[in-house]
Amino acid sequence: MRVFPAEVVDAVIAECGRTEQRRRSLPARSMAYFAMGMAMHSEGSYEDVLALISDGLAWARRDEETPKLANKAAISHARDRLGSEAMARLFEQVAKPLAAEDTPGCWLAGRRLVAIDGTCLDLPDTAANDAFFGRPGVNKGERSAFPQARVVALAECGTHAMFEAVVGPYTASEAVLSVELLGRLRPGMLCLADRGFYSFSAWENACRTGADLLWRVKDNLILEPVKDLPDGSWLADVFHSTADRRRQHPARVRVIGYTIEDGRDPTGPFRLLTTVLDHRKAPAEQLAAAYAQRWEIETAFDELKTHQRGARAVLRSKSPELVTQEIWGHLCCHYAIRSLMFDAAEHAGHDPDRVSFVAALRISRRSIAQQGAFPP
Repeated sequence: MRVFPAEVVDAVIAECGRTEQRRRSLPARSMAYFAMGMAMHSEGSYEDVLALISDGLAWARRDEETPKLANKAAISHARDRLGSEAMARLFEQVAKPLAAEDTPGCWLAGRRLVAIDGTCLDLPDTAANDAFFGRPGVNKGERSAFPQARVVALAECGTHAMFEAVVGPYTASEAVLSVELLGRLRPGMLCLADRGFYSFSAWENACRTGADLLWRVKDNLILEPVKDLPDGSWLADVFHSTADRRRQHPARVRVIGYTIEDGRDPTGPFRLLTTVLDHRKAPAEQLAAAYAQRWEIETAFDELKTHQRGARAVLRSKSPELVTQEIWGHLCCHYAIRSLMFDAAEHAGHDPDRVSFVAALRISRRSIAQQGAFPP
């Protein structure tokens, strides 16, 4: 409730037309917090999660009587009434990058380091989920045990805060889902991406936002030097296609090529493209080191999937609408925990990377229904 205040929740619910028309024991506001509570207590039953949420909300209202709790069927109906749109908009309205100008590990050459990547979540094996989300194939033409949903997100590298996301079926690739997401970049950001995201159209789409880019590309991309730079990088032109190369409609990029040698077998070669053309503002070695920060979003996904949701756990919702609601609840919950972790790190003067997500999650679970956890 500190990160997602009640008045914000109510306003979003009203915008989505989900405010209840009569007094109910499970109002829409409570179910929005319940969606986050399912993520906080992924192993608890519906009734257990509702008990924790209700106790906290009752304390916030200063109710003296213990609320009468609904059963699982009533909770499911209340979740249906809320839908998924309100949770998506709630995340969209509240989630934002957290780092201040002096937060360590969050900036390069005055630009906020962010990364884009995707992950998949296992869903209950129902006909509705299978038809809507699809599932990956396995050996010999068989299919995997569970349908899967795909999540593509933008995360701030230094704080692991995911601040933009798109939820879609497994059958939609990361590249397809990223089209909408790349359009949400902002000037002052430096976006890191793995080689699976590069295409000329995706590059141009992201560049139009005014953000800077640092993307790895595949080895077969033709990058003929136009100008060599003193730091070992070079300027090159990239094209939409071979035919476009003949018509000369290029985009000018800077290329950084390198391998990693740490005493073991060399890793690479790596080839990075960036829109930061001035080698004096960001030398090649500095950019190559910054690209390693792309793994921070992988760590954020691991926090959500392994610790918050539970290792190899399957989401609990049996319909596509409620699956989507549950995923947005997980994203909201992760953002709330990461926000509190950032506040604690800033107060103590520490790097946010030095704060344990597992410890923060454990403390949050322990304190959710205690007095003071839910402000009036």
